[in-house]
Amino acid sequence: MSRARVARRIAAAAAYGGGGIGLLGVGVVGLLVTEAKFAERAVGALGADPPKADGVYGGAFADGSAGSAPPLVLAFLGDSTAAGLGVLRGHETPGALLAAGLASVAERRVRLVNVALSGARSSDLERQVDLALETVPEVAVIIIGANDVTHRVPAVESVRLLGEAVQRLRGAGCEVVVGTCPDLGTIEPVRPPLRWVARRLSRQLAAAQTIAVVEAGGRSVSLGSLLGPEFATRRELFAADRYHPSAQGYSTAAMAVLPSLCAALGLWPEEERPDATRGEAVLPVAEAAAEAAGRSGTEVAAAAPEGTPGQPGRWALIRHRRRRRLPEETEPAPAVGSALGTSSSSHAGTGDGSSTKR
Repeated sequence: MSRARVARRIAAAAAYGGGGIGLLGVGVVGLLVTEAKFAERAVGALGADPPKADGVYGGAFADGSAGSAPPLVLAFLGDSTAAGLGVLRGHETPGALLAAGLASVAERRVRLVNVALSGARSSDLERQVDLALETVPEVAVIIIGANDVTHRVPAVESVRLLGEAVQRLRGAGCEVVVGTCPDLGTIEPVRPPLRWVARRLSRQLAAAQTIAVVEAGGRSVSLGSLLGPEFATRRELFAADRYHPSAQGYSTAAMAVLPSLCAALGLWPEEERPDATRGEAVLPVAEAAAEAAGRSGTEVAAAAPEGTPGQPGRWALIRHRRRRRLPEETEPAPAVGSALGTSSSSHAGTGDGSSTKR
């Protein structure tokens, strides 16, 4: 069965409350559980919580001023990849990198509020959305899915919960960009046959996530292939646990997400038509999702064929945006008046200490 058909089945089941879709036999699942236990012993060597990066980014701009407008509020939700586990300094986390990049493009200060949690699964998004909405964000970035795969959470459940989170944020007037599930087949401690199955499951989940995100009014960016061949051949892009990205790895991922983040706020020049020379096109959403799951940095957003009214969520535009170099790394000014207080980052770990964190 094609990836597009599987993704559509998962997304449809999530939307209509269907049960899980059995993709693996019992014998294979038993083998994966055994292999996963060995992998978990190799992962988690980092130990420490991610560095806190909440604060206001952006200083003097082209006109020499800091700007008088209130800061844009950027909320970051998701798992330990969203939190920045694997680096030592706050300004090396993906949230800080994107806040600084967004401030540079918008020529406006950006306040970062990171409520991501190490070890989080899609079931944690409801609480994280509650926290994020207290800050009235203009835009939110969500990175989730890896822990759902490693803990064998049914894809239908994962997709439903993500779709509900995006709907709540969009209902509050917040733009949403989702970094879909990364390719877990690249993780060094994960070896065949688990590696092959992990790749298959993570890409299927990423495609189904894309469908749910587009139908809920957000846009997605594929992290699967980005954290795939490029990361597999460059060890410096991984942290010491060989699982989470390093500072260079987070910078690579942030450069892929920044154009979509800016486009969501109308800060990125949009071409009237897709650029066919870069593989851009308007496709049925399931086909767009399947293609995006296998190509790094691919953005998928709702669209309709030219001259066709279409239906919301039925068609999607694939864009391969050119990556923008991030500004020089800077530490943020302390956040002032945060509705979440000094502990708003919520970098607290999983609570049970037994699970593989991402």
